[in-house]
Amino acid sequence: MKTALVTGILGQDGPYLAKLLLEKNYKVYGLISRYANPNFSNLDYLGITSQIDYLQGDMTDECSLMNIIKNIRPDEVYNLAAQSFVAASWDQAKLTTEVNSLGVLYLLNAIKLFSPATKFYQASTSEMFGNSNINGEQNEATPFHPRSPYAISKLYSYWITNNFKESYGLYCCNGILFNHESPIRGKEFVTRKITDGIAKIKLGLAKEIRLGNLDSKRDWGFAGDYVRAMYLMLQQAKPDNYIISTGVSHSIRDFCAIAFNHAGLTDWEKYIVIDPQFKRPAELFSLQGKSSKAKDVLGWEPEVTFEQLIKMMVEADLSRYK
Repeated sequence: MKTALVTGILGQDGPYLAKLLLEKNYKVYGLISRYANPNFSNLDYLGITSQIDYLQGDMTDECSLMNIIKNIRPDEVYNLAAQSFVAASWDQAKLTTEVNSLGVLYLLNAIKLFSPATKFYQASTSEMFGNSNINGEQNEATPFHPRSPYAISKLYSYWITNNFKESYGLYCCNGILFNHESPIRGKEFVTRKITDGIAKIKLGLAKEIRLGNLDSKRDWGFAGDYVRAMYLMLQQAKPDNYIISTGVSHSIRDFCAIAFNHAGLTDWEKYIVIDPQFKRPAELFSLQGKSSKAKDVLGWEPEVTFEQLIKMMVEADLSRYK
């Protein structure tokens, strides 16, 4: 039986990845901080809470990470832990850097010292590109130009992962994932904020949703599809970096129109209030990934469409409130 350590197990991607690994007969360890009352709701949603072995640790505490790696020596480590809400990274730049940058360094050091055979996956992000593109798309060769403290912190983790691979011969991969959502996405993220708000409006619990820039475009996919790519990266003979995306971008306006329509709410714009506080200090206008390398090498392609993803999220939120 293979063993895997998943950091960020309580977030969005962690539960989907853990479910996939359990289906493949892995023993899954989940890293959780020393909360008084950890929130297992996302794992509960997928019905796998009791099937995971939980380890207490902290991405900002190098000793705790070293002890964990030394004790379990996992076959694979998937580092999904992060302060991942971009908007908060301007106000919490220090915390964002400590978790997203130094946490990765600490984890890689622990692997180098105590378990060098471990394969390591780093959750990188399309936010590292900023507004940089090649013919409107971003691929593995597109120059980076981060536009937020979050993206900058992730750029450090991207390069330190590459450096440990090249310097010490560790098996290290970066998955440069474009936006991916699901019914268990946090409500602070715009997609879930929209579907949660629609459910409230539909059931008479709210009258409006306050948003920022409706014209921002993102390449949105389903988190359940994207964790499959993470797993495939660590099954290859050699480690490498891959773009994971759908290859199609849509605006927040598009997302709203489809989501409201699925809930049977016409004239959706009357429910939207544009609030300047939700606009970024440095705007990232459009992301559209080209994942042909992942298709050719990993045999990976997304299965859930943009429309299917939105319907899935709307229905889940309607069910919660009903």
